[in-house]
Amino acid sequence: MNVRLFKPSVGEEEILNIKDAFDRSWIGLGPKVNAFEAEWEKFTGCKMAIGVNSATAALHLALAAFQFPAGKKVLVPSLTFAATATAVLYNRLEPVFVDSDPETLGMDLDDLDRKYDSDCVAVMPVHYAGHPVPMERLMPWARARGLKVIEDCAHTAGAVYQGKVLGTWGDIGCFSFEEKKLMTTGDGGMMVTNEPELFKDVKAMRWVGIDKDNWKTAQEYILANHNAMHWFYEINVLGYKYNMNDLAASIGLAQLKKLPDMNARRSQIIRRYMDGLQEVEGVQPLLPFEPENYCYQMFGIRVDDRDELMIHLKSRGIATGCHYTPLTVQPLFRPWGDNCPYVEAEHNRFVTLPLHADLSDEEVDYVLEGIKAFHVQRV
Repeated sequence: MNVRLFKPSVGEEEILNIKDAFDRSWIGLGPKVNAFEAEWEKFTGCKMAIGVNSATAALHLALAAFQFPAGKKVLVPSLTFAATATAVLYNRLEPVFVDSDPETLGMDLDDLDRKYDSDCVAVMPVHYAGHPVPMERLMPWARARGLKVIEDCAHTAGAVYQGKVLGTWGDIGCFSFEEKKLMTTGDGGMMVTNEPELFKDVKAMRWVGIDKDNWKTAQEYILANHNAMHWFYEINVLGYKYNMNDLAASIGLAQLKKLPDMNARRSQIIRRYMDGLQEVEGVQPLLPFEPENYCYQMFGIRVDDRDELMIHLKSRGIATGCHYTPLTVQPLFRPWGDNCPYVEAEHNRFVTLPLHADLSDEEVDYVLEGIKAFHVQRV
C-alpha cells in the first residue's frame, strides 16, 4: 500500500466549472474571480474578500495595505511556513520571532509579550495546523499596543472559534488554496476584512497597480470623450502581478461547495488516528486536536525517534513530513533568529502523518499499524 501525505480532492464538478470558463473564452481575471470572492464573503461572513494567486501574495499585500514605515517590526511565529516571514521582508520590515506554546505549538503569548517593543507595528498569528491561537487574549493585547493583526489562516478554512470565524478576528485574514490545503484552486489565496477601507488600493495592488474602476472618476476624460474612453485606467499605487484568474476561481467555486464535507471527513480521520494512538507508548499527538470543533489541514505526532520512525514508515509505503523547521534556524532569518529555544529543540520530534479528504479508513489503520509495529520493535 502507498499512502500519500497530502492530496487534493477534485473531480467532475471542477472540470465542468473550468469548461464553462473555456466556453466563455475568459480565463484571466474576470467574472469567476468576482463570483468566488462573493461566495467567500458569504462563507466567512466578512465584508470584503479579494482573490489573489497565493497566500504568500495575500500576506505581502496585507502588510503593504498599512504602509508601515520601513524598518518597523512585525511579530511572527518561528514555527510557520516561510511566507509568513518573507512577507515582512518584502515590505522592508523586520521580523521579530516568537516561540511556540509547548502545548498548542501556536504563538506563545507570554513570549509575544516579552518580544514586543515600541517599534512593533503588527502581529501575524498563525493558526498552526488549523488549531486556533487564543484570539480572545491576543486581540485585546494587540489593541492596547496599537498593533495591527493579520491572521495567517493557511491551515484552516471555515472554523469558528468562540462564535467568530477564524480569519475575521484580526484586521485582515489570509487564506491559502495551494494544492495541499483544506480546499484548492491549484495555487491561490484570499484576503478578507471587515474594514473595506483597508482594501481601497488592494485590487489595484494585486494587478500591477491598475484599478479599472478609477477611469470612472477621470471626469475630464469621460465628459469630453464618453464613447471612446472605455479603455482608460490609472496607476496610482505600486502593484504586483498577484491576481487570481478565472480558471483558479472556477476550481475554487466547486471546492467551496465541497469544503464542509471535506472538513468533516478530515475530522473523522483525525479522530480515528487519535483513538488508535491512545495506547501507543512514547507517541503523543502534535497538539491538542479538537476535530469536532475545528478544521485541521495537518495531523501529526511527537516521538523521540523521529527519523527512525519516518524511515520505517517510508519502507511500508507511507509518506510523512515535518512541519516545519523553525524559521529561526534557517540561514535567511539567522540575523533575527536563534531566539526561540523551545521550538528550536522540540521540532526534531515532529512527524506529519497522511491527512486528506480521500484518505480511507483502511489507509489510516495501515498507518497506525506501521507506528505500532515500529514501537513494538523498539521495546
